[in-house]
Amino acid sequence: MTHADHLTATRAFYDAIADDYADHFRDAHAADPMDRAVLTVYAELVGTGGRVADLGCGPGGITGLLASLGLSVSGLDLSESMLAIARRENPGIRFERGSMLKLEGHADGSLDGVVSWYSSIHTPVDELPALFAEFHRVLTPGGHLLLAFQVGDEPRHLDRPWGHPVALDFQRRRPERMAELLAAAGFDVRVRTVREPEPDRDESAPQAYLIARRPA
Repeated sequence: MTHADHLTATRAFYDAIADDYADHFRDAHAADPMDRAVLTVYAELVGTGGRVADLGCGPGGITGLLASLGLSVSGLDLSESMLAIARRENPGIRFERGSMLKLEGHADGSLDGVVSWYSSIHTPVDELPALFAEFHRVLTPGGHLLLAFQVGDEPRHLDRPWGHPVALDFQRRRPERMAELLAAAGFDVRVRTVREPEPDRDESAPQAYLIARRPA
């Protein structure tokens, strides 16, 4: 699958499931103590008023939570259907459509923070170095990256979610390998946290959170 095919498939998948996805995951992360703690720590590291981009923001739940923690946040996503929900539910936040592999709307060193909350899971492994290089480019020296993903070696294939005729692979990663790739891109990895899956949230794999810093 080419890069363009991959983006098209991801966009089509989320366009199809946007309403059901937003309903299913509404307030899920804000209600989870571990997710909330990680996001709160991250917001404190960035600092009040810090300029942050939530990349792969989906329906904007995490974007809104980051804004409530005092960050000056914007959202970006491939799916216009997801963005329509995000704009409706977060009218004071700017959302735009685009790929996080090419952050054309952000100049070098223009952000204090970048968040990729379960969005790098749709990036093929051979494109991760370019993705992390782009995150590094847009961060100011001293800026922080937050990365969340599922732990594992094999992808999860999701077929016909909520009855929609679409399918997509969700890549699982090893935290140590992701940390190596971040270091190769010039980041200083500051936090590595892994928690066990929560059966009540229908999780089938451990969840990882990495916080990395572009050196000052």
